Amino acid sequence: MNEHKQTEADSFLTLHYRISTAEGEELVSTFGLSPATLQMGSGQLAEGLERCLLGLGEGEHRIFDLPPEQAFGLANPALVERILLSALPAGMALQENSLVEFTTPEGRSFSGFLRELTASHGLFDFNHPLSGKAIRFEVEILSVL
Repeated sequence: MNEHKQTEADSFLTLHYRISTAEGEELVSTFGLSPATLQMGSGQLAEGLERCLLGLGEGEHRIFDLPPEQAFGLANPALVERILLSALPAGMALQENSLVEFTTPEGRSFSGFLRELTASHGLFDFNHPLSGKAIRFEVEILSVL
């Protein structure tokens, strides 16, 4: 019987993980590198991915195939906005098909993907880059505190 601690909603973990598309394209991986450490429930990992970790114990190695709703969510059309270039900060570097960083008046930063650029407007997508995509989440739990 495995006597190791199991992952709970507030556990501190050391783990290796890999996120890839359903087609097998690797997007991020800590395998072969230093392991990651994270505090469950802190927002370091998407909620759907954290749910996969609940109940896993030290030494477990699992692979989860997740539909978009259980991974990074469905793309929200309301988060795609056409913005006048004149409304953006002066001197902001803009390149089509790139990530653009924004800062709120309160100093928080967020990013949007610039899908289209015209002489007067930019079409920005503020959805998570993996929203609407099925993913494969592979994890190996090294320690649970």
